[in-house]
Amino acid sequence: MMHPRVLKRARLWTSEHREAALTDIVIEHGRIAAVVPTDDQRVSGIDGEHLDLDGRWLMPGLVDHHVHFSLWAQHRSRLDVSHAISAAQAAHVVREAISAHSSIAESAAEPLVGKGFQDALWPDLPTAALLDDAGVAAAQPQRPVILISHDLHSVWINSAAARRLGVPAGLLREEAAFAVEIAVGKWAAASPAILERAVDHAVAAVNARGVTGIMDLEMADNSAVWATRVARGVRGLRVRAGVYQQHLETTVARGERTGKRLPGTDGLVSVGPLKLFSDGALNTRTAWCFDPYPDSEDYGHAAHARGDLERLVEGARHRGFEIALHAIGDRAVSEALDAFEATGARGTIEHAQLVRGADIERFARLGVGAGIHPEHALDDREVADAMWAGRTDRAFAYGALARAGVRLYMGSDAPVAPLDPWLSIAAAVFRTRDEEPAWEPHNALSLEHALRASWAMGSVGEGNLADVIAVDEDPRDLDAQKLRAMPVAATIVAGALVHEAL
Repeated sequence: MMHPRVLKRARLWTSEHREAALTDIVIEHGRIAAVVPTDDQRVSGIDGEHLDLDGRWLMPGLVDHHVHFSLWAQHRSRLDVSHAISAAQAAHVVREAISAHSSIAESAAEPLVGKGFQDALWPDLPTAALLDDAGVAAAQPQRPVILISHDLHSVWINSAAARRLGVPAGLLREEAAFAVEIAVGKWAAASPAILERAVDHAVAAVNARGVTGIMDLEMADNSAVWATRVARGVRGLRVRAGVYQQHLETTVARGERTGKRLPGTDGLVSVGPLKLFSDGALNTRTAWCFDPYPDSEDYGHAAHARGDLERLVEGARHRGFEIALHAIGDRAVSEALDAFEATGARGTIEHAQLVRGADIERFARLGVGAGIHPEHALDDREVADAMWAGRTDRAFAYGALARAGVRLYMGSDAPVAPLDPWLSIAAAVFRTRDEEPAWEPHNALSLEHALRASWAMGSVGEGNLADVIAVDEDPRDLDAQKLRAMPVAATIVAGALVHEAL
Protein backbone atom coordinates (compact mmCIF):
# COMPACT_ATOMS: atom_id res chain seq x y z
CA MET A 1 0.00 0.00 0.00
CA MET A 2 1.37 3.42 -0.98
CA HIS A 3 1.91 5.83 1.91
CA PRO A 4 0.63 9.39 1.64
CA ARG A 5 2.88 11.89 -0.09
CA VAL A 6 3.07 15.58 0.77
CA LEU A 7 4.32 18.18 -1.69
CA LYS A 8 5.59 21.05 0.43
CA ARG A 9 5.89 24.74 -0.45
CA ALA A 10 4.50 24.59 -3.97
CA ARG A 11 3.05 27.51 -5.90
CA LEU A 12 -0.01 26.54 -7.93
CA TRP A 13 0.26 27.96 -11.46
CA THR A 14 -2.77 29.83 -12.71
CA SER A 15 -3.10 32.33 -15.51
CA GLU A 16 -4.76 34.84 -13.21
CA HIS A 17 -2.20 35.13 -10.41
CA ARG A 18 1.54 35.64 -10.69
CA GLU A 19 2.07 35.93 -6.92
CA ALA A 20 0.81 32.56 -5.72
CA ALA A 21 0.98 31.71 -2.01
CA LEU A 22 2.98 28.73 -0.87
CA THR A 23 0.78 25.64 -0.70
CA ASP A 24 1.04 22.05 0.51
CA ILE A 25 -0.59 19.21 -1.43
CA VAL A 26 -1.49 15.90 0.18
CA ILE A 27 -1.67 12.86 -2.09
CA GLU A 28 -3.38 9.64 -1.02
CA HIS A 29 -4.38 6.57 -3.02
CA GLY A 30 -3.28 8.18 -6.27
CA ARG A 31 -5.43 11.30 -5.85
CA ILE A 32 -5.08 14.77 -4.41
CA ALA A 33 -6.57 14.57 -0.94
CA ALA A 34 -5.98 18.14 0.22
CA VAL A 35 -4.66 21.50 -0.98
CA VAL A 36 -3.88 23.71 2.03
CA PRO A 37 -1.67 26.66 2.97
CA THR A 38 1.92 25.69 3.77
CA ASP A 39 2.50 24.67 7.42
CA ASP A 40 -1.16 23.86 7.96
CA GLN A 41 -1.28 21.71 11.08
CA ARG A 42 -3.26 19.02 9.25
CA VAL A 43 -0.22 18.35 7.09
CA SER A 44 2.67 18.41 9.53
CA GLY A 45 1.63 15.21 11.28
CA ILE A 46 1.09 13.11 8.15
CA ASP A 47 3.27 10.00 8.12
CA GLY A 48 4.61 9.77 4.60
CA GLU A 49 7.17 11.20 2.20
CA HIS A 50 7.42 14.99 2.32
CA LEU A 51 8.88 16.49 -0.86
CA ASP A 52 9.95 20.13 -0.54
CA LEU A 53 9.36 21.95 -3.84
CA ASP A 54 10.93 25.14 -2.47
CA GLY A 55 8.51 27.50 -4.20
CA ARG A 56 8.50 25.81 -7.59
CA TRP A 57 5.44 26.05 -9.79
CA LEU A 58 3.03 23.11 -9.65
CA MET A 59 0.61 22.37 -12.46
CA PRO A 60 -1.26 19.39 -13.94
CA GLY A 61 0.87 16.80 -15.71
CA LEU A 62 1.29 17.05 -19.47
CA VAL A 63 -0.42 14.67 -21.89
CA ASP A 64 0.74 14.05 -25.43
CA HIS A 65 -2.51 13.31 -27.22
CA HIS A 66 -0.99 11.68 -30.32
CA VAL A 67 2.06 9.43 -30.28
CA HIS A 68 3.33 6.22 -31.84
CA PHE A 69 5.21 5.15 -28.77
CA SER A 70 7.04 1.96 -29.72
CA LEU A 71 8.04 3.50 -33.03
CA TRP A 72 9.31 6.60 -31.25
CA ALA A 73 11.24 4.49 -28.74
CA GLN A 74 12.98 2.76 -31.65
CA HIS A 75 13.42 5.96 -33.68
CA ARG A 76 15.46 7.56 -30.91
CA SER A 77 18.48 5.45 -31.87
CA ARG A 78 17.95 5.33 -35.65
CA LEU A 79 20.01 7.04 -38.32
CA ASP A 80 18.91 10.65 -38.70
CA VAL A 81 18.78 11.95 -42.29
CA SER A 82 16.47 14.87 -41.53
CA HIS A 83 19.08 17.49 -42.40
CA ALA A 84 19.61 16.21 -45.95
CA ILE A 85 18.61 18.77 -48.58
CA SER A 86 18.73 16.34 -51.50
CA ALA A 87 18.38 12.64 -52.19
CA ALA A 88 22.08 12.51 -53.06
CA GLN A 89 23.03 13.99 -49.69
CA ALA A 90 20.78 11.54 -47.84
CA ALA A 91 22.37 8.66 -49.77
CA HIS A 92 25.81 9.94 -48.72
CA VAL A 93 24.73 9.86 -45.06
CA VAL A 94 23.58 6.28 -45.61
CA ARG A 95 26.90 5.35 -47.22
CA GLU A 96 28.82 6.67 -44.20
CA ALA A 97 26.55 4.79 -41.82
CA ILE A 98 26.83 1.50 -43.73
CA SER A 99 30.60 1.84 -43.73
CA ALA A 100 30.50 1.81 -39.93
CA HIS A 101 28.86 -1.66 -39.96
CA SER A 102 30.78 -4.87 -40.42
CA SER A 103 30.08 -6.80 -43.61
CA ILE A 104 27.77 -9.82 -43.33
CA ALA A 105 25.79 -12.13 -45.62
CA GLU A 106 22.53 -10.62 -46.89
CA SER A 107 20.38 -13.30 -45.28
CA ALA A 108 21.65 -12.27 -41.86
CA ALA A 109 22.35 -8.57 -42.44
CA GLU A 110 20.76 -6.25 -39.91
CA PRO A 111 18.74 -3.60 -41.76
CA LEU A 112 19.92 -0.02 -41.53
CA VAL A 113 16.82 1.97 -40.60
CA GLY A 114 16.86 5.75 -40.92
CA LYS A 115 14.35 8.48 -40.21
CA GLY A 116 13.30 11.99 -41.01
CA PHE A 117 13.76 12.61 -44.73
CA GLN A 118 11.59 15.32 -46.35
CA ASP A 119 11.74 15.08 -50.12
CA ALA A 120 9.02 17.53 -51.13
CA LEU A 121 11.52 20.29 -51.95
CA TRP A 122 14.47 18.11 -53.00
CA PRO A 123 15.96 18.90 -56.44
CA ASP A 124 16.41 15.17 -57.18
CA LEU A 125 14.39 12.01 -56.74
CA PRO A 126 14.88 9.38 -54.01
CA THR A 127 15.53 6.28 -56.14
CA ALA A 128 16.51 2.74 -55.26
CA ALA A 129 19.62 3.18 -57.41
CA LEU A 130 20.94 5.95 -55.15
CA LEU A 131 20.69 3.74 -52.07
CA ASP A 132 22.03 0.72 -53.96
CA ASP A 133 25.04 2.75 -55.08
CA ALA A 134 25.63 3.87 -51.47
CA GLY A 135 25.80 0.23 -50.42
CA VAL A 136 28.18 -0.63 -53.27
CA ALA A 137 30.44 2.31 -52.38
CA ALA A 138 30.52 1.07 -48.78
CA ALA A 139 31.32 -2.46 -50.01
CA GLN A 140 28.04 -3.77 -48.55
CA PRO A 141 25.44 -3.97 -51.32
CA GLN A 142 23.67 -6.68 -49.32
CA ARG A 143 22.78 -4.38 -46.41
CA PRO A 144 19.01 -3.63 -46.42
CA VAL A 145 18.34 0.10 -46.10
CA ILE A 146 14.96 1.49 -45.06
CA LEU A 147 14.49 5.23 -44.64
CA ILE A 148 11.22 6.36 -43.06
CA SER A 149 10.03 9.82 -43.99
CA HIS A 150 9.53 12.63 -41.51
CA ASP A 151 5.75 12.31 -41.76
CA LEU A 152 5.75 8.46 -41.73
CA HIS A 153 3.71 8.42 -44.96
CA SER A 154 6.51 7.28 -47.25
CA VAL A 155 9.54 5.00 -47.08
CA TRP A 156 12.60 4.86 -49.30
CA ILE A 157 14.22 1.44 -49.59
CA ASN A 158 17.07 -0.16 -51.49
CA SER A 159 16.96 -3.36 -53.52
CA ALA A 160 18.27 -5.53 -50.68
CA ALA A 161 15.43 -4.35 -48.42
CA ALA A 162 12.92 -4.87 -51.22
CA ARG A 163 14.04 -8.47 -51.64
CA ARG A 164 13.80 -9.07 -47.90
CA LEU A 165 10.31 -7.57 -47.73
CA GLY A 166 8.95 -8.75 -51.09
CA VAL A 167 7.99 -5.25 -52.20
CA PRO A 168 9.17 -2.86 -54.97
CA ALA A 169 12.38 -0.95 -54.34
CA GLY A 170 12.48 2.84 -54.27
CA LEU A 171 9.95 5.28 -52.82
CA LEU A 172 6.74 3.80 -51.41
CA ARG A 173 3.82 5.87 -50.16
CA GLU A 174 0.77 5.54 -47.90
CA GLU A 175 -0.49 1.94 -47.45
CA ALA A 176 2.63 0.44 -49.04
CA ALA A 177 4.80 2.55 -46.74
CA PHE A 178 2.77 1.62 -43.66
CA ALA A 179 3.18 -2.07 -44.51
CA VAL A 180 6.96 -1.66 -44.58
CA GLU A 181 6.94 0.23 -41.27
CA ILE A 182 4.85 -2.51 -39.66
CA ALA A 183 7.27 -5.13 -40.99
CA VAL A 184 10.21 -3.21 -39.53
CA GLY A 185 8.35 -3.06 -36.22
CA LYS A 186 7.87 -6.82 -36.30
CA TRP A 187 11.63 -7.26 -36.82
CA ALA A 188 12.13 -5.28 -33.63
CA ALA A 189 9.43 -7.31 -31.88
CA ALA A 190 11.41 -10.44 -32.74
CA SER A 191 13.77 -9.21 -30.01
CA PRO A 192 11.17 -8.11 -27.42
CA ALA A 193 13.75 -7.53 -24.70
CA ILE A 194 15.53 -4.98 -26.89
CA LEU A 195 12.27 -3.23 -27.79
CA GLU A 196 11.01 -3.11 -24.22
CA ARG A 197 14.36 -1.82 -22.98
CA ALA A 198 13.99 1.01 -25.52
CA VAL A 199 10.45 1.60 -24.24
CA ASP A 200 11.67 1.81 -20.64
CA HIS A 201 14.27 4.42 -21.61
CA ALA A 202 11.63 6.33 -23.58
CA VAL A 203 9.20 6.38 -20.62
CA ALA A 204 11.93 7.76 -18.36
CA ALA A 205 12.82 10.37 -20.97
CA VAL A 206 9.26 11.67 -21.30
CA ASN A 207 8.71 11.66 -17.54
CA ALA A 208 11.75 13.95 -17.34
CA ARG A 209 9.89 16.39 -19.62
CA GLY A 210 6.75 16.38 -17.45
CA VAL A 211 4.72 13.88 -19.46
CA THR A 212 2.25 11.93 -17.32
CA GLY A 213 0.02 10.54 -20.07
CA ILE A 214 -0.21 9.72 -23.75
CA MET A 215 -2.70 8.63 -26.37
CA ASP A 216 -0.83 5.87 -28.16
CA LEU A 217 -1.77 5.48 -31.83
CA GLU A 218 0.90 2.91 -32.64
CA MET A 219 -0.27 0.54 -35.39
CA ALA A 220 -0.60 -2.32 -32.91
CA ASP A 221 -3.03 -3.94 -30.51
CA ASN A 222 -2.29 -1.17 -28.04
CA SER A 223 -4.63 -2.29 -25.26
CA ALA A 224 -2.88 -5.65 -25.02
CA VAL A 225 0.57 -4.12 -25.42
CA TRP A 226 0.17 -1.63 -22.59
CA ALA A 227 -1.61 -4.05 -20.26
CA THR A 228 1.42 -6.29 -20.62
CA ARG A 229 3.78 -3.39 -19.99
CA VAL A 230 1.98 -2.34 -16.82
CA ALA A 231 2.03 -5.95 -15.64
CA ARG A 232 5.81 -6.03 -15.97
CA GLY A 233 6.16 -2.80 -14.01
CA VAL A 234 5.87 0.15 -16.44
CA ARG A 235 3.93 2.67 -14.37
CA GLY A 236 5.28 6.02 -15.51
CA LEU A 237 2.42 6.87 -17.88
CA ARG A 238 -1.35 6.94 -18.01
CA VAL A 239 -2.23 5.59 -21.47
CA ARG A 240 -5.23 5.88 -23.77
CA ALA A 241 -4.72 2.95 -26.12
CA GLY A 242 -5.86 3.74 -29.64
CA VAL A 243 -7.45 1.08 -31.85
CA TYR A 244 -7.01 0.44 -35.59
CA GLN A 245 -9.48 -1.16 -37.97
CA GLN A 246 -7.36 -4.32 -38.27
CA HIS A 247 -7.60 -4.81 -34.47
CA LEU A 248 -11.21 -3.76 -34.03
CA GLU A 249 -12.78 -7.22 -34.00
CA THR A 250 -10.28 -8.51 -31.45
CA THR A 251 -10.83 -5.42 -29.31
CA VAL A 252 -14.61 -5.75 -29.42
CA ALA A 253 -14.37 -9.47 -28.63
CA ARG A 254 -12.57 -8.54 -25.39
CA GLY A 255 -15.52 -6.33 -24.46
CA GLU A 256 -13.55 -3.12 -24.94
CA ARG A 257 -14.84 0.28 -26.05
CA THR A 258 -13.62 3.84 -25.78
CA GLY A 259 -13.18 4.88 -22.16
CA LYS A 260 -13.09 1.40 -20.64
CA ARG A 261 -10.31 0.95 -18.10
CA LEU A 262 -8.37 -2.23 -18.55
CA PRO A 263 -8.47 -4.62 -15.59
CA GLY A 264 -5.18 -5.23 -13.86
CA THR A 265 -3.69 -1.85 -14.81
CA ASP A 266 -4.78 0.15 -11.72
CA GLY A 267 -6.53 2.60 -14.00
CA LEU A 268 -3.36 3.46 -15.92
CA VAL A 269 -4.59 2.06 -19.24
CA SER A 270 -7.92 2.78 -20.88
CA VAL A 271 -9.26 2.14 -24.36
CA GLY A 272 -8.94 5.11 -26.69
CA PRO A 273 -10.60 5.99 -30.00
CA LEU A 274 -10.64 4.13 -33.29
CA LYS A 275 -8.03 5.65 -35.61
CA LEU A 276 -9.17 6.20 -39.19
CA PHE A 277 -7.63 7.98 -42.17
CA SER A 278 -9.17 10.42 -44.59
CA ASP A 279 -6.02 11.30 -46.58
CA GLY A 280 -2.22 11.26 -46.61
CA ALA A 281 0.34 13.93 -45.69
CA LEU A 282 1.69 17.25 -46.90
CA ASN A 283 5.35 16.35 -47.50
CA THR A 284 4.28 13.23 -49.41
CA ARG A 285 1.87 15.39 -51.43
CA THR A 286 -0.95 13.04 -50.54
CA ALA A 287 -2.90 15.42 -48.29
CA TRP A 288 -6.30 15.71 -50.01
CA CYS A 289 -7.06 19.29 -51.02
CA PHE A 290 -9.68 21.31 -52.88
CA ASP A 291 -6.91 22.86 -54.99
CA PRO A 292 -4.23 20.93 -56.91
CA TYR A 293 -0.58 20.84 -55.97
CA PRO A 294 1.63 23.29 -57.92
CA ASP A 295 2.16 22.53 -61.61
CA SER A 296 -0.01 19.42 -61.50
CA GLU A 297 -3.54 18.09 -61.63
CA ASP A 298 -2.92 16.18 -58.41
CA TYR A 299 -5.29 16.97 -55.53
CA GLY A 300 -3.84 14.39 -53.13
CA HIS A 301 -5.04 11.06 -51.85
CA ALA A 302 -8.51 10.15 -50.58
CA ALA A 303 -8.11 7.20 -48.25
CA HIS A 304 -11.67 5.95 -48.88
CA ALA A 305 -14.20 5.95 -51.66
CA ARG A 306 -17.13 8.30 -51.15
CA GLY A 307 -19.50 6.89 -48.54
CA ASP A 308 -17.04 4.35 -47.12
CA LEU A 309 -15.63 6.71 -44.50
CA GLU A 310 -19.10 7.52 -43.20
CA ARG A 311 -19.92 3.80 -42.95
CA LEU A 312 -16.72 3.13 -40.98
CA VAL A 313 -17.43 5.99 -38.59
CA GLU A 314 -21.02 4.90 -38.08
CA GLY A 315 -19.99 1.29 -37.46
CA ALA A 316 -17.44 2.35 -34.86
CA ARG A 317 -19.91 4.68 -33.14
CA HIS A 318 -22.46 1.87 -32.95
CA ARG A 319 -19.86 -0.32 -31.20
CA GLY A 320 -19.00 2.28 -28.60
CA PHE A 321 -15.94 3.95 -30.07
CA GLU A 322 -15.02 7.56 -30.45
CA ILE A 323 -13.06 8.43 -33.58
CA ALA A 324 -9.59 9.89 -34.11
CA LEU A 325 -9.82 10.79 -37.79
CA HIS A 326 -6.62 11.73 -39.60
CA ALA A 327 -7.27 14.60 -42.02
CA ILE A 328 -4.60 17.04 -43.22
CA GLY A 329 -5.78 18.66 -46.47
CA ASP A 330 -8.81 20.96 -46.50
CA ARG A 331 -10.85 18.54 -48.64
CA ALA A 332 -10.05 15.70 -46.22
CA VAL A 333 -11.02 17.85 -43.23
CA SER A 334 -14.32 18.79 -44.88
CA GLU A 335 -15.12 15.15 -45.72
CA ALA A 336 -14.20 14.13 -42.16
CA LEU A 337 -16.59 16.70 -40.74
CA ASP A 338 -19.27 15.38 -43.12
CA ALA A 339 -18.80 11.92 -41.61
CA PHE A 340 -19.08 13.24 -38.05
CA GLU A 341 -22.17 15.27 -38.95
CA ALA A 342 -23.91 12.39 -40.72
CA THR A 343 -23.30 9.87 -37.93
CA GLY A 344 -23.34 11.91 -34.72
CA ALA A 345 -20.04 10.29 -33.76
CA ARG A 346 -17.79 11.89 -31.15
CA GLY A 347 -14.06 12.39 -31.39
CA THR A 348 -11.35 14.45 -33.00
CA ILE A 349 -9.91 15.33 -36.35
CA GLU A 350 -6.20 14.68 -36.07
CA HIS A 351 -3.79 17.20 -37.66
CA ALA A 352 -6.36 19.47 -39.38
CA GLN A 353 -3.48 21.26 -41.06
CA LEU A 354 -5.48 23.11 -43.73
CA VAL A 355 -9.04 24.17 -42.94
CA ARG A 356 -11.57 26.33 -44.77
CA GLY A 357 -13.22 29.08 -42.73
CA ALA A 358 -16.67 27.49 -43.01
CA ASP A 359 -15.28 24.23 -41.67
CA ILE A 360 -13.71 25.92 -38.66
CA GLU A 361 -17.21 26.98 -37.67
CA ARG A 362 -18.45 23.43 -38.30
CA PHE A 363 -15.85 22.03 -35.89
CA ALA A 364 -17.36 24.13 -33.14
CA ARG A 365 -20.98 23.49 -34.07
CA LEU A 366 -20.50 19.71 -34.20
CA GLY A 367 -18.43 19.56 -31.03
CA VAL A 368 -15.57 17.83 -32.87
CA GLY A 369 -12.18 18.31 -31.23
CA ALA A 370 -8.96 19.09 -33.07
CA GLY A 371 -5.82 17.06 -32.39
CA ILE A 372 -3.07 19.58 -33.17
CA HIS A 373 0.69 19.15 -33.51
CA PRO A 374 2.34 22.59 -33.51
CA GLU A 375 5.91 21.41 -34.17
CA HIS A 376 4.67 20.29 -37.59
CA ALA A 377 3.87 23.91 -38.45
CA LEU A 378 7.52 24.82 -37.94
CA ASP A 379 8.88 21.69 -39.62
CA ASP A 380 6.60 22.18 -42.62
CA ARG A 381 6.46 25.95 -43.02
CA GLU A 382 8.64 25.97 -46.15
CA VAL A 383 6.80 23.01 -47.67
CA ALA A 384 3.44 24.64 -46.89
CA ASP A 385 4.58 27.93 -48.41
CA ALA A 386 5.45 26.05 -51.60
CA MET A 387 2.64 23.48 -51.79
CA TRP A 388 -0.18 25.58 -50.30
CA ALA A 389 0.85 28.97 -51.65
CA GLY A 390 -1.85 31.57 -51.05
CA ARG A 391 -3.58 29.43 -48.44
CA THR A 392 -1.17 29.44 -45.49
CA ASP A 393 -3.27 32.01 -43.63
CA ARG A 394 -5.54 29.05 -42.81
CA ALA A 395 -2.81 26.43 -42.42
CA PHE A 396 -2.18 25.09 -38.92
CA ALA A 397 -4.98 27.45 -37.92
CA TYR A 398 -4.84 26.86 -34.17
CA GLY A 399 -5.74 30.41 -33.23
CA ALA A 400 -8.80 30.42 -35.50
CA LEU A 401 -9.95 27.09 -34.09
CA ALA A 402 -9.50 28.32 -30.52
CA ARG A 403 -11.38 31.56 -31.20
CA ALA A 404 -14.25 29.52 -32.65
CA GLY A 405 -14.48 27.55 -29.40
CA VAL A 406 -13.07 24.27 -30.72
CA ARG A 407 -11.57 21.98 -28.06
CA LEU A 408 -7.85 21.49 -28.82
CA TYR A 409 -5.76 18.46 -27.88
CA MET A 410 -2.01 19.00 -28.17
CA GLY A 411 0.29 16.25 -29.36
CA SER A 412 3.63 15.61 -31.02
CA ASP A 413 2.79 12.78 -33.43
CA ALA A 414 6.08 11.31 -32.21
CA PRO A 415 8.32 10.20 -33.85
CA VAL A 416 7.34 12.81 -36.47
CA ALA A 417 8.32 15.35 -33.81
CA PRO A 418 10.03 14.69 -30.47
CA LEU A 419 7.77 13.58 -27.63
CA ASP A 420 8.20 16.76 -25.59
CA PRO A 421 5.09 18.89 -24.91
CA TRP A 422 7.20 21.97 -24.14
CA LEU A 423 8.26 22.01 -27.78
CA SER A 424 4.62 21.90 -28.87
CA ILE A 425 3.56 24.56 -26.37
CA ALA A 426 6.33 26.92 -27.46
CA ALA A 427 5.61 26.30 -31.15
CA ALA A 428 1.91 27.03 -30.64
CA VAL A 429 2.54 30.25 -28.73
CA PHE A 430 5.46 31.73 -30.68
CA ARG A 431 5.04 30.10 -34.15
CA THR A 432 8.85 30.01 -34.42
CA ARG A 433 11.65 28.14 -32.72
CA ASP A 434 14.63 30.31 -33.60
CA GLU A 435 15.54 33.65 -35.15
CA GLU A 436 13.09 33.24 -38.02
CA PRO A 437 10.05 35.51 -37.83
CA ALA A 438 6.84 33.97 -36.53
CA TRP A 439 5.00 32.10 -39.28
CA GLU A 440 1.36 33.15 -39.70
CA PRO A 441 1.36 34.63 -36.15
CA HIS A 442 -2.38 35.40 -36.25
CA ASN A 443 -2.91 31.69 -35.64
CA ALA A 444 -0.77 31.54 -32.49
CA LEU A 445 -2.33 30.35 -29.22
CA SER A 446 -2.19 32.10 -25.88
CA LEU A 447 0.09 30.44 -23.35
CA GLU A 448 -2.89 29.47 -21.19
CA HIS A 449 -4.70 27.89 -24.14
CA ALA A 450 -1.59 25.93 -25.14
CA LEU A 451 -1.11 24.66 -21.59
CA ARG A 452 -4.73 23.66 -21.20
CA ALA A 453 -4.55 21.75 -24.49
CA SER A 454 -1.70 19.75 -22.93
CA TRP A 455 -2.77 19.34 -19.31
CA ALA A 456 -4.00 16.04 -17.89
CA MET A 457 -6.79 17.91 -16.08
CA GLY A 458 -8.05 21.42 -15.62
CA SER A 459 -6.35 22.20 -12.33
CA VAL A 460 -4.54 20.81 -9.29
CA GLY A 461 -7.56 20.36 -7.06
CA GLU A 462 -8.89 18.10 -4.32
CA GLY A 463 -10.26 14.84 -5.66
CA ASN A 464 -8.35 15.02 -8.94
CA LEU A 465 -5.89 12.39 -10.05
CA ALA A 466 -2.40 12.98 -8.67
CA ASP A 467 -0.77 13.45 -12.08
CA VAL A 468 1.18 16.65 -11.51
CA ILE A 469 4.51 18.27 -12.33
CA ALA A 470 6.75 20.90 -10.72
CA VAL A 471 8.70 23.26 -12.98
CA ASP A 472 11.53 25.63 -12.13
CA GLU A 473 10.29 28.65 -14.09
CA ASP A 474 7.06 30.51 -14.62
CA PRO A 475 6.35 29.85 -18.32
CA ARG A 476 5.03 33.42 -18.67
CA ASP A 477 8.58 34.70 -18.19
CA LEU A 478 10.20 32.63 -20.97
CA ASP A 479 10.90 33.28 -24.62
CA ALA A 480 10.48 30.57 -27.25
CA GLN A 481 13.85 28.91 -26.81
CA LYS A 482 13.72 28.92 -22.99
CA LEU A 483 10.15 27.62 -22.97
CA ARG A 484 11.22 24.75 -25.23
CA ALA A 485 13.87 23.83 -22.65
CA MET A 486 11.65 24.27 -19.57
CA PRO A 487 13.34 22.57 -16.57
CA VAL A 488 11.06 19.97 -14.97
CA ALA A 489 11.91 19.37 -11.32
CA ALA A 490 9.44 16.58 -10.51
CA THR A 491 6.85 14.42 -12.24
CA ILE A 492 4.22 12.46 -10.33
CA VAL A 493 1.91 9.87 -11.91
CA ALA A 494 -0.94 8.37 -9.86
CA GLY A 495 0.82 9.63 -6.74
CA ALA A 496 4.16 7.97 -7.56
CA LEU A 497 7.29 10.08 -8.06
CA VAL A 498 8.59 9.00 -11.48
CA HIS A 499 11.08 11.82 -12.07
CA GLU A 500 12.98 14.05 -9.67
CA ALA A 501 15.57 16.75 -10.40
CA LEU A 502 15.29 18.92 -7.27
